[in-house]
Amino acid sequence: MTSLNARMAKLNPFASKPSRKIDDEDAGDVIDASTVAGGGHAALETEVTKHQLRVSSALREFLVSKDVLSEKEAGLENPSEMTEPLHDLVNKDHINVPSYVTDRSHPLPEYFISSSHNTYLLAHQLYGTSSADAYKTALRTGSRCVEIDAWDDEDNKDEPKVTHGYTLVSNVPFRAVCETIRDVVDEEAAQSKSRPGHRAAPVLLSLENHCDAHGQQRLVEIMKEVWGDRLLSKAVRQKGHDEQQGTGEQVTLEELGSKIVVIVEYHFPSEPKDEDENEDDTSSDDDEETAQARKAYNEKKKAAPTIIVPELAELGVYAQSVKPRDNSWFTEDGLKDAPHHHLINMSETGLLTHLPAESHKIARHNAVHLMRVYPKGTRISSRNLKPVAFWGIGAQVCALNWQTFGASIQLNEALFSGSDGFVLKPAALRAGGNGVLNTGRRKRLRLHVGGACDVPVPEGREADDIKPYLTCTLYHPDFLTDDDIPKRKTGHYKQHKLGLVHKWASSAATDPIWDEVLEWEYDDNELVFLRLLIKSDDAFARNPILVVSAVRLSYAVEGWSFIRMLDLKGRETRCSLCVRFEVLDV
Repeated sequence: MTSLNARMAKLNPFASKPSRKIDDEDAGDVIDASTVAGGGHAALETEVTKHQLRVSSALREFLVSKDVLSEKEAGLENPSEMTEPLHDLVNKDHINVPSYVTDRSHPLPEYFISSSHNTYLLAHQLYGTSSADAYKTALRTGSRCVEIDAWDDEDNKDEPKVTHGYTLVSNVPFRAVCETIRDVVDEEAAQSKSRPGHRAAPVLLSLENHCDAHGQQRLVEIMKEVWGDRLLSKAVRQKGHDEQQGTGEQVTLEELGSKIVVIVEYHFPSEPKDEDENEDDTSSDDDEETAQARKAYNEKKKAAPTIIVPELAELGVYAQSVKPRDNSWFTEDGLKDAPHHHLINMSETGLLTHLPAESHKIARHNAVHLMRVYPKGTRISSRNLKPVAFWGIGAQVCALNWQTFGASIQLNEALFSGSDGFVLKPAALRAGGNGVLNTGRRKRLRLHVGGACDVPVPEGREADDIKPYLTCTLYHPDFLTDDDIPKRKTGHYKQHKLGLVHKWASSAATDPIWDEVLEWEYDDNELVFLRLLIKSDDAFARNPILVVSAVRLSYAVEGWSFIRMLDLKGRETRCSLCVRFEVLDV
């Protein structure tokens, strides 16, 4: 352990070079309590006020030119004021989440669940900081499944700790984590009473146990002591256990209410080697110290306890989180020597080896069984897996590093926006479905790009210095690699004060008008997403991201609408983007 610490102490988290394969567009800033993400309840407290958005004179003229508004309705004579028609257009939601998507009457495996990985970590996976407050941030910004890595505390065997074991990550008492989760559950219960239409949702707890028998007993005692009746009732837990044995119906989301639901591991007599522990599962950009530290960590991790005491197993409704030993889990015979109902827990690396060849079989498995997909071990800097391909095979729990508002969390926001962190899966991915999301039809997306208002200027820059353009990326479940993902972009906008290019060219750089149409063709599918970024076309440098948004295309409304853009922390800005989504049959 001393040699491991010595090696890891030499690591500099800020000195490692970025991977050549990482697009800077994946970047995001640190998430905090002000972030609006993942369908979370933080949005309720940000007082979304679209009427505060400003519409520039140039954009008003653009809307008139497209026959969206008359000159009078657009208020061209007095551009400092908002007319009622313009106010209505700005307030029009750019997405419409169908009510069936948030219906809670289905079994839990039929939902996507907004989920966090290594929730306790604030930064790096090998030498970051653990904090109970990270759970508050994750839950309040939308995560409904959080992870706890519980370990024995050698200094106090009665008080287990939460940490990323065998690393230089700091630790926090398990009790403190439980108290933080309790406080958020109580906060949400109070919101449900005081705010009409607000429904508190259950919190799923993915418990990764590394404690011995005594430590596990203490985990149970602490959870019961701190959470009390906030824990899922014994009656519903019993129904869950009957479900595991194949003797009862599946527990519905509605039955889980707003309780804390514990997921506990199930261990086979001889556990498989985790895909992330393979010695060749390393990044080409690792330096020797990092590679050696990871190898030592994985060797230690394989020696962790694999016995779950009955008292802990009883607390888990889905007390069968398993790492499969073979591929039987997605065959007609089903997972060998395992509980009737189980949660398949796999890394993105292990799962991708089966795609696309076994996609339909896995999707049919996931129609009635839970699956959790977590980031591969080489993502030590808290970069994220791309969730869309895994949602496309019905994986309910795509566990994302919740530290920064990067591309994957933005897509997560697009799926769970307007929900309580649980979204009903498409019919093809539910019980009785064929597991095939593609309809066989081809679609064409035409994104009509009008312009934007109040594009933020990076710190230390002048407004006249930026050259904003819109770049958009289409995400489809069939796109398994970054090379598959098609991107389109507008030209950059540069203010011409004499209006030499077109009649809107004299608008300020912070109020650009593009008037372009971006197009994509794709196989028709309910889980297609568009990610929109306004960047500045800077010469001789990486083009900085100014604001972002992402949309599930099946939610997009018809006609012109204004999208309130977010900054890289996932906070609302005063910037809005005026676009029109048009989806056509090819």
